[in-house]
Amino acid sequence: GGVGQVGGALKGMNTPSILRTTKANALSRGVGVSASRVLIIQNKGGGHGEIGYHLANKLASDGHSVTIMGDPATKLQSLPFSRYGDLKSKGVTTVFADPCDPSSFANLGQFDVVYDNFAKGKDTCAVAADLAKQWGVSHYGYVSSAGMYKPGNLMPMVETLNVKDTAGQKEVEDHLDRMGLPWTSFRPQYIYGPLTNKRDYLDYFFDRVVRGRPVPVAGSGQQLVTLTHAADVAGMMASIIDAGDKAHRQVFNCATDQLITVDTLVALCAKVAGVPTPSIVHYNPKEVQLEKKAFPFRDNHFFVTPDKAKTVLGWQCEHDLEKEVKAYFEGYKAIGKDQKSMDFPIDDVILRQVPMMA
Repeated sequence: GGVGQVGGALKGMNTPSILRTTKANALSRGVGVSASRVLIIQNKGGGHGEIGYHLANKLASDGHSVTIMGDPATKLQSLPFSRYGDLKSKGVTTVFADPCDPSSFANLGQFDVVYDNFAKGKDTCAVAADLAKQWGVSHYGYVSSAGMYKPGNLMPMVETLNVKDTAGQKEVEDHLDRMGLPWTSFRPQYIYGPLTNKRDYLDYFFDRVVRGRPVPVAGSGQQLVTLTHAADVAGMMASIIDAGDKAHRQVFNCATDQLITVDTLVALCAKVAGVPTPSIVHYNPKEVQLEKKAFPFRDNHFFVTPDKAKTVLGWQCEHDLEKEVKAYFEGYKAIGKDQKSMDFPIDDVILRQVPMMA
């Protein structure tokens, strides 16, 4: 059935239920290849901030030799960067240097595989791409974004859909292709998990449910989203090394195959926190005057399917949302967010403009 039926199936359900986009079986994992020297170029944080940590952890566990080059502007006291020491025991080397400056690479030697989780346009990938070409890398993995698909597309969004003309990530993909590099692009969507750098996707709900506050939700609340565990993102990215040339010049949506409506996510967060399901206040963001946006998702359906990665790379999603949200909430409490004093000025503006439904 289509999205309408999927959304309808969740209406009126009290218990959190999560749907799967597909039941297709993934291909079995290919025969392992020899150890590679891998360079991960990592940005300073944000929605993709934790990818480098989880990818390095996965690749080192698989026996590869890993170096992370971090942006010098990184706040080292924030997660996951404050935990980079954990990776050292696995043999991961970390340096902080500007990846747009060729001298940053001078003492690092050559690499077999490069993962670029930094570039947002041709200019910011040029140096690494040139070096990768000189080194003759077997893979150049690039972290793009699922946010580049043109809105209003059919759901779930597949890799062949049109993307925004202004997307710097598409410029990077095109540049890597023109250079003849063995590139693979990953388009992640809404990443959560341990050591997450951008906490909004779940904290938005926990911040409110633990304080007994109503939860403002943009849209009907029936819109479906995919929340993907950082280790599943890393697992997909790491799988290209075994996949070989099947991964070359390919784009992969990088997301879970579990779908959940926003209203069900609110109910799940309340259940995990051990509190009653709160009042949910739906609002139309076009009708409510706000100085800035607070709601972490779109107000309509916006989700991708990872079917291509399952078929081509033999990747499988290993983390279950309901189970992982419990672990995430333990982490939320561990950093004291449940006890912290908080104001909700944007909520207050919304609640003044939208009548509370009985």
